[in-house]
Amino acid sequence: MAKKIIAGSAKASRRKSRKKASAIQARRKKEFLFRGFNMEELLAMPFDDILGLLPSRARRTYLRGLNYEQQLLYDKLSAAEPGAVVRTHRRDLPIVPQFVGKTVSIYNGKEFKNVEIKPEMIGCFLGEFALTRKAPQHSGPGVGATRSSKFMPLK
Repeated sequence: MAKKIIAGSAKASRRKSRKKASAIQARRKKEFLFRGFNMEELLAMPFDDILGLLPSRARRTYLRGLNYEQQLLYDKLSAAEPGAVVRTHRRDLPIVPQFVGKTVSIYNGKEFKNVEIKPEMIGCFLGEFALTRKAPQHSGPGVGATRSSKFMPLK
């Protein structure tokens, strides 16, 4: 009994290799860099060097000195465990690398919004992540809004 060898044509094998190459590849997690430094390098830097990397408004806040309430929040956040939530009304504290991974509950004027600090937030202020205004939810036009809305059909 002769064995029958089934081999695909060259065209089929090329098609198969193209299909495999075009398949969606799992994306690698891109390493976060802040002004060319990764998180380990940022955490190892002295605070003065980190200040040089921050945007001018955040840098100025730290160079002029934090007020009493900002300093209390800075100390609480620096000492907080990664799972603990720190509640605050202070929205004007710039985020530094030491805060990454911590959870802050920021007051927006009505309620506290839980915000987990991510590396992308470095240099921004806490208040930017707890919005104080709600986007308007518009519905259809009301009576009298247009000429056509004045027409009332007879029953």
